[in-house]
Amino acid sequence: MNALEIKNLTKRYPGFTLDNLNLILPSGCIMGLVGENGAGKSTTIKLILNMIRKDGGSITILGQDSQEGAILTKEDVGVVLDEVGLPECLTVRQVGKIMANTFKQWDSAEYERLAGRFSLPWDKAFKDFSRGMKMKLGIAVAMSHGARLLILDEATSGLDPVVRDEVVDMFSEFTRDEGHSILISSHIVSDLEKLCDYIAFLHKGKLMLCEEKDRLLDEYGMVHAPAERLNELSEDAVLYKKESRYGAEALVLRSQVPKDMPISPVSIEELFILMVKEA
Repeated sequence: MNALEIKNLTKRYPGFTLDNLNLILPSGCIMGLVGENGAGKSTTIKLILNMIRKDGGSITILGQDSQEGAILTKEDVGVVLDEVGLPECLTVRQVGKIMANTFKQWDSAEYERLAGRFSLPWDKAFKDFSRGMKMKLGIAVAMSHGARLLILDEATSGLDPVVRDEVVDMFSEFTRDEGHSILISSHIVSDLEKLCDYIAFLHKGKLMLCEEKDRLLDEYGMVHAPAERLNELSEDAVLYKKESRYGAEALVLRSQVPKDMPISPVSIEELFILMVKEA
């Protein structure tokens, strides 16, 4: 069973359309949503969570239609949005007590462990937390009620690099259980490159590609060479080319490049930026 299936998902706003989005997240895997501001990442997540009404298409979560499985969604999906929606007056201790009466599978010991791992002050009001501390508390809640799918919108935003690295490790640990999966959006593409099994590129409401991360890195590369040498490549081989007085560089399909031409690795972030430039 797939953790998430999205078919022909459409949402129209004045000046923006999320256009026939198709994604499949297999169980036990992590998918990263990459896109510039306004690409449709948060819109997609809100549609999955029924926070807004779709104009077309279907969403299946853990084998159930998202609109028919509200109870399942609450219990089996952990959510951390860009803004952690907890009452400002509550402390970490009080949040734990409220969640214990909210979720059937609430694990108080796990919540306490995560709060300690994040060094969250037990009796400090949420309103006095920094953005990073609020995100940590949101992650602790999402990972303490037996969720099988985590949906994370900019969940690493506001965290310092050391804590971000720890959180990424925690997410990797979560999916060691093949019944656990994660959909995460982030503008920190290096986090996604380190963490994800699949990468989906959104640009202006359209899906540019969705592929296994390792396959993307094997399929694409960068060539740095004199401009006349790059001009020898076929049009099918070159996805992006930039020339300067010092030479030229090109984003290429490795399979279309002669074996005697050196190819450098391309990062997921570079790949996305260059593909958007050519879109």
